[in-house]
Amino acid sequence: MAPRVLRASAATLLCCAAIVFVPNSNAADSPTRAQFTELHALIKPRGAEQKWEQVPWLTSLWEARQKAAREGKPILLWEMDGHPLGCT
Repeated sequence: MAPRVLRASAATLLCCAAIVFVPNSNAADSPTRAQFTELHALIKPRGAEQKWEQVPWLTSLWEARQKAAREGKPILLWEMDGHPLGCT
């Protein structure tokens, strides 16, 4: 009995969430092409914000350790745990 109640509660919760979070597809809410272009330019990263792309990153920790030892430099380890679409 408890699993059935649990499933029904979960289904009800999902339906309520779908109703609340489904955006209104009203055409009046959509931005115009000029507004979209302005917003896109505003949120697009600029060159100075993407300096990390110019760093010659290594994907092998062993290669990075060897190179750091040869050059007498430290290692910056940029690491993420969890699901690639969001750290959980």
